[in-house]
Amino acid sequence: MTFAVDEINRNSTLLPGVKLGYRILDSCFHWALQVALSLVGGDAHSCGQPVPLLIGPASSTITIILSRILGPLSVPLISYFASCPCLSDRLNFPNVFRTIPSDIYQARAMARLAIHFRWTWMGAVIENTDYGHFAIQAFQEETKGKGVCLEFIETVQRETIVSDARRAALTIQASTARVILIFCWYTDVRTLFLELAKRNVTDRQFLASEAWSTSGDLLQDLAISKVASGVLGVAIRSATIPGFQNYLRSLHPIRRPDDEFLREFWEKEFGCSPHASFQKASLAPCSGTESLEGVQNPFTDTSQLRVAYNVYLAVYAAAHALHSLLSCNSSTCSSPKHIKPIELLQHLNKVNVTTPQGEMFYFQGGDIPAKYDLVNWQKTSEGSLRLVLIGRVDGFDLHLNESTIQWSTGSTQVPVSVCSESCPPGTRKANRKGEPLCCFDCIPCAEGEISNQTGSLHCERCLSEFWSNAKQTACIPRQLDFLSFNETLGITLTAVAVSGAAVTTAVFVVFLCYRQTPMVRANNSELSFLLLLSLKLCFLCSLVFIGRPSVWACRFQQAAFGISFVLCVSCLLVKTLVVLVVFSSARPGAKALMKWFGPGQQRGSVCLFTSIQIIICATWLSLSPPVPQRDLGFQGSKVTLECAMASVVGFSLVLGYIGLLACTCLLLAFLARKLPDNFNEAKLITFSMLIFCAVWVAFVPAYVSSPGKYVVAVEIFAILASSYGLLLCIFAPKCFIILLRPEKNTKKHLMAR
Repeated sequence: MTFAVDEINRNSTLLPGVKLGYRILDSCFHWALQVALSLVGGDAHSCGQPVPLLIGPASSTITIILSRILGPLSVPLISYFASCPCLSDRLNFPNVFRTIPSDIYQARAMARLAIHFRWTWMGAVIENTDYGHFAIQAFQEETKGKGVCLEFIETVQRETIVSDARRAALTIQASTARVILIFCWYTDVRTLFLELAKRNVTDRQFLASEAWSTSGDLLQDLAISKVASGVLGVAIRSATIPGFQNYLRSLHPIRRPDDEFLREFWEKEFGCSPHASFQKASLAPCSGTESLEGVQNPFTDTSQLRVAYNVYLAVYAAAHALHSLLSCNSSTCSSPKHIKPIELLQHLNKVNVTTPQGEMFYFQGGDIPAKYDLVNWQKTSEGSLRLVLIGRVDGFDLHLNESTIQWSTGSTQVPVSVCSESCPPGTRKANRKGEPLCCFDCIPCAEGEISNQTGSLHCERCLSEFWSNAKQTACIPRQLDFLSFNETLGITLTAVAVSGAAVTTAVFVVFLCYRQTPMVRANNSELSFLLLLSLKLCFLCSLVFIGRPSVWACRFQQAAFGISFVLCVSCLLVKTLVVLVVFSSARPGAKALMKWFGPGQQRGSVCLFTSIQIIICATWLSLSPPVPQRDLGFQGSKVTLECAMASVVGFSLVLGYIGLLACTCLLLAFLARKLPDNFNEAKLITFSMLIFCAVWVAFVPAYVSSPGKYVVAVEIFAILASSYGLLLCIFAPKCFIILLRPEKNTKKHLMAR
């Protein structure tokens, strides 16, 4: 303060013609109010002149008290160390100015460090005062919604620091948090660190508030060096004051006989008394050659000017406000001898200047812009710790040189302090019941959902044409899926269909070779050959359903299926009618019936029945044919390419007509099953039609409920199953007699009753 006042008094541009004076008094709690009132009242402490402005006090509590008392008098207070956030309230403290930022900013800076280094699980030890409670509250507000949780908050107080430090040390030792936040005075921190050292707790990373982050006592204490190594702290910003070191080293009690502080320092440093009038009995008088030039002492160390720089700024703020007040040209301006505190207060609010160090200085309300240093405690070769500047805080911006940080672990790797590891892409967070938000489980995303960021809260569902990849981290286009000839199911169905066609061909050859035998000629051999041909078409039409659906494939497969089966069932229906007519013709007057049901009429009936199906198919396919379409309804990694029925009515008519003919055939065959004959074909037709109807009745629910390409497989299975049923039930017994029991292949045997 005295250096700044002397520097201003030598400045020809700042307060020209005016000399500043000062009075330095103790601001101890019991003295502060009395001293402040005496200064502003103009008693002996101020040489009879009222003091218009006070610099200090350092304590937030005393600053609050003085502001309450001096506020009505509008006496400005410029504190260099009172950092309570409450003092930013201009309504309650309109006369308080500060050259130290509010604690809320250092708490926010520490919160941003925690967020920057992804420390989501932390502990806290705070002073049981407004300082500690305000700071931890600001820290929690800044980290709210940012995924940072406090595992514990331990409070300590001066009166019970030993027991409180022991309790806090036990909590830290038992906790899973690896980063501990401490808002305490340095003496309390020392007691806590000694307790941790006793328990050999050396694997914690501490975050220091400005109250102890630059404490020389802690840095030089070897008893706590293992515990305190790697401390990362927010510190009052440091600055250089040109000429200040030379000023300190040139100080001498002879030249400043009234400086009690300097006299006491001199006696302690050199062990002698500089003034005979103040000579102590135990001290010899000084020789006068003593000098601070070569002394290495914290008092002469100006490399880390922090609180001292705040005092320096406070003096300059007062000087510039006074300069502004005295620079007006109006006749109502104050004179240097009659400064009104309220006028000085008004001009302090407008201070906006550049300091001798080139720094812009102004008040935002009663506060200055928040600026801090970021410091790190690093081990030295002697075993003690040294303070290393690793960055700075400017408002809300962090400027950090991470490569220079030495962590508590001794490595350059940032310590990990989390309750649960971050959920990797492909998973989402699931909070554990009854635990903080930072403690969670990682649940894999469901199929069709993804999360492509670390620590996702939710999984996002892919669009309908996309599906999640194997890791659930990205949506990829769904693959086209259809029943192909290359897959196992397609190969199996193809083999069964081709086998059926081959067996049908073999039966056809057998019947052709034995076409003159009674077994073949019975019941119209021409219908038998036509039936075999239609069965072969039924087997082969199933192949049209396999492969990539196209416009023509979708149209042809249903038409081929419908016409082939109608041709087949028509042949069986006509065969059954022939049996009934033959046995009915034996009755009197029924011979005319045979005349109307000869070979020509049989062929015509088959053509008529088949033509009706052809007309139904042609109408359906011309008005609303099946078309290739992607089925997005089935959620999976594949999208089914299928022949969509644009008209369910058309498909129902095709199936319904086949069903009508089949039921009619079954009914007639059932009536003819007991007609007297050694080889009654009506029995075989009855069995075959029972199998046919059972297959197609079971087909309907299976077709409706099958997903994706299995709809096609179900229809193919129904075609093959019913075709094999007809082939085996009708032609297997005949082939058995023709090939293995030729003695039964005679007219006599067949006509026997």
